[in-house]
Amino acid sequence: MRAVLAAALLLAAGPVAASPILMISVDGLRPADVIGAAKIGLSVPTLTAMMVKGAYAEGVTGVTPTLTYPSHVTLVTGAAPARHGVGNNLTFDPANINQVGWDWYAEDIKVPTLWGAARAAGLVTANVHWPVSVAAPIDNNLPQIWRTGHEDDRKLIRALATPGLLPGLEAKLGPYPQGIDEEVAADEDRVRFAAALIAEKKPAFTTVYLASVDHYEHKFGPGSPEVLATIARNDAMIGRLVAAARKAEPDLTVVVVSDHGFQPVSTDVNLIAPFIAAGLITVDASGKVTDWQAEPWIMGGSAGVVLKRPDDAALVAKVAGLLATLKADPDMGVAEVLDAQAVARLGGSPMCSFLVAFRPGFEPGHDPRAAKQMPSTYKGMHGYLSSEPAMRSSLFVEGPGLGRRGDLGLVDMRSIAPSIARILGVKLEGAKALPAF
Repeated sequence: MRAVLAAALLLAAGPVAASPILMISVDGLRPADVIGAAKIGLSVPTLTAMMVKGAYAEGVTGVTPTLTYPSHVTLVTGAAPARHGVGNNLTFDPANINQVGWDWYAEDIKVPTLWGAARAAGLVTANVHWPVSVAAPIDNNLPQIWRTGHEDDRKLIRALATPGLLPGLEAKLGPYPQGIDEEVAADEDRVRFAAALIAEKKPAFTTVYLASVDHYEHKFGPGSPEVLATIARNDAMIGRLVAAARKAEPDLTVVVVSDHGFQPVSTDVNLIAPFIAAGLITVDASGKVTDWQAEPWIMGGSAGVVLKRPDDAALVAKVAGLLATLKADPDMGVAEVLDAQAVARLGGSPMCSFLVAFRPGFEPGHDPRAAKQMPSTYKGMHGYLSSEPAMRSSLFVEGPGLGRRGDLGLVDMRSIAPSIARILGVKLEGAKALPAF
């Protein structure tokens, strides 16, 4: 009788994950900064304990480009950008009519996600600030979006979050951070909201995104004292979130990831001006684009080149000739020029007829009126080829659902989502890589 009653209660409660998952992304976290923390005098007890008790990657080989939005979609789909459809952080906008719009909307994801797979299995899901999550199939969603940082952005996030979710949390916790705010204090606030959300909703699958490490790496450079202090604060807030989540879900498996590595940068180069000089981009007296045939789509330490007529052999040849000339000029800092076939082999966006990859220390600038070389806007950058060891990202896992423990070696980023699906006990359609843990 007791067994029958227990089974009835279980059915009444709904489906239960094999092990609930909390996936936390620390944007830009380099694996060596954690694995070698003691050598650089950095204290990260939460992540260090995860390494000892669970599993970790020597490094995660990312996707092309090694940018935040394409990588975060890979982390929840197991697919490369060529398949999942998000090929850059920014939308391709040659005439700049989208006012620097990012690829915020989940409807642009062309393959199934872990959120959708969990929902299809009847599991409760939650999200705090994960990239490309607006209107995603998430039960309790605080998506990432911003426009200007104006107070109207708060109205936007309330309108796009799960109805009623944000006002209820803010009544207890105070104002939710602006989406554009990437300071450490904003991450700490998001962790408070995530902890409260998990305690209230008890989701089987939760995603949480922290931006401050990446923000400080851009501003101060990777490995700087400011960045190391930020990593330590992120480790502490992860510890608080995991402790709170385990009160709600004792059998929790925790997955801490990052999206890319980082390397120092010193020089901006003007990639746009040569396209204007070649007649491939037309601008008016104010510098506004009025027409284009081929335009760079800047991706951090690389740039895709999108053609208006990608099947026009003459246009392809003209752009190939221009890019060969730029590669031959050492002042441009070009490491490689990849054609469409090479981009496809790397799983990059099919929108790109070419990919211009820059050498370490160089990045393409955004101002077509700038000099050929300028001191870089940032002190750290990513977006370089995924084959660069400096672009490897992080993976730390701990909990009852692991199939492997200890050092996992080098891990393909596409294998993380299938690993999570296995632990959740759900089927992620279309993911081709084997689980890593």
